Amino acid sequence: MAQRVAERVVDLVLDVVDLNAIIQRVDLNGLMKQVDLNALLDQVDLNAVLARIDTEALLDQIDINALLGRIDMDALVEQTDLGAVIARSSGGAATEVLDAARSEAVGLDQFIDRWVQRALRRKQPAPVAPRALLDGADTPPAPPSHEPPAPPTEAPAGEATT
Repeated sequence: MAQRVAERVVDLVLDVVDLNAIIQRVDLNGLMKQVDLNALLDQVDLNAVLARIDTEALLDQIDINALLGRIDMDALVEQTDLGAVIARSSGGAATEVLDAARSEAVGLDQFIDRWVQRALRRKQPAPVAPRALLDGADTPPAPPSHEPPAPPTEAPAGEATT
């Protein structure tokens, strides 16, 4: 019964009291200084807050032209090392061109070598590399031939084979 009486008294007091007048008398800045905002923010689930934001509607409200108009392009260019950007981009292109030229030169070298071998009517294939580059090997390995291997030679009649 005391609970019901207390509730009724609170309701009657709230009906009579002007809450706006009370709030105007409260020093909100002093009250906010007593609040630990870090502890309050630690309790907030930021992912849940961000999930509730309609990013499409937010982006629709942004005037992109006005935003880009606020960019100081001269200051942006001054801070950019254009020489390094150009060197980096052209260096990659130059490397690709050089690799392509080297590849073409190797193909042309092989083509010329085949024609020289034919013109000189050589039966043995040319060495695949200069002798100094073959790690001391006496003869370089021959590239695979498309001709069938020679038949094995027979031992002379006077020698015995074991």
